[in-house]
Amino acid sequence: MRQAGTNLPKVGRYNRAVVLDQIQLADGISRVEIAQRTGLTPQTVSGIVRRLLDEGIVREAGASRVSTGGKPRSTLRLNADAGSAVGLHFDPVELTCAVVDLLGRPLAVKRRPTSPGADPSYVVTAMAELVADVLDEADVPRDQLLGLGLATPGPIDQDLGMIVAPPQLKSWTRVPLKQMLAEATGLPVTLDNDATAAAVGERWSGAGRGVANFAYFFFGTGIGGGLILNHQVYRGGSLNAGEFGHSSVLPDGPDCYCGNRGCLERLANPTAIVAEAHRRLAGSRGGSVLSDAFERDPASVDHAAILAAAVADDPVATAVIDAAAQHVASVAVNIANFIDVDLIVLGGHGIEHVENRYVDAVAAALATRPLCRHVRVVDVAPSPLGADAAVVGSAALVLHATYSPQLSALLAD
Repeated sequence: MRQAGTNLPKVGRYNRAVVLDQIQLADGISRVEIAQRTGLTPQTVSGIVRRLLDEGIVREAGASRVSTGGKPRSTLRLNADAGSAVGLHFDPVELTCAVVDLLGRPLAVKRRPTSPGADPSYVVTAMAELVADVLDEADVPRDQLLGLGLATPGPIDQDLGMIVAPPQLKSWTRVPLKQMLAEATGLPVTLDNDATAAAVGERWSGAGRGVANFAYFFFGTGIGGGLILNHQVYRGGSLNAGEFGHSSVLPDGPDCYCGNRGCLERLANPTAIVAEAHRRLAGSRGGSVLSDAFERDPASVDHAAILAAAVADDPVATAVIDAAAQHVASVAVNIANFIDVDLIVLGGHGIEHVENRYVDAVAAALATRPLCRHVRVVDVAPSPLGADAAVVGSAALVLHATYSPQLSALLAD
């Protein structure tokens, strides 16, 4: 690929995004501090801030906490009410929609089940109805909407706005979902895979705020990953990087639909956890809440029941969850060795209520196994966005594309 140049208008737009990014990340920041952190001249910063104030995107909020003995410095903050974005997460079993303000805070969230085997046109109609319902509940004027972010299972053809044969959606082969949803809603659509969207949400309003390099594990119906490297979303050559769930952790493990064996997803996704719990319960002698429930009705021991039992320290449930967490820890160590990130974040509805078990397993592995552990230990954190990580992240796709500094924006056409 050729190396492209740039031009002054693009540099100006990039510098504007750099300044806005500093204001968004900080809990109040002065013009002088922005200049110090970005390397831009005070005159450039002042000019950009003046335009942001005129547009209403930024507001002045009193004097800076930093005292220099001279004139108090004005503190700048993002005006959260200046705009909003809609996010839609398409999971094989559920649609979730949210409206967020400019700080990424949800104003309204709604969910509805996805009908198994539903064709794309039916699902798009359901998506459009859900978007309309959420906008009505949030009472957000259409002229304040920046757009609609859509997070879906991968792989995705970004250039054509298509989802390309996701393994858990058998009838979805090269579906132009971006165009279909834009036509159904009348909104501009930004499309990405759900794990990358969740990582963008973490960067915007979660554990990854201000972190230069971090990896995000997304636990949903499957297991995916997102990467933020040098403050930029890393998508790879086909724009589908981050398939952490298809790291092989057991060479002689079960076959995976991707073509490998012993993939993390085949060992630690909800279906695998339920299957392993049932296997152990079938050979147990009873005496626990989970085993008693299994004896009465095996179907009642679903993923949600296993997570709840693990919270209550049921021995079978905790053993199954801890074994899955160890597999996740092995992949996290590989990421630390391969990419040398500063932080690993774990989130998504697939580990709801048991996040700490996963965090503890990954933290123990990162403290003892990566090659560079004697230089520094990689941090690990649960997502503060929790089960809403993907839907908040889908809305954050719009905020990120609109306001964050992206090196790709400097490339000339």
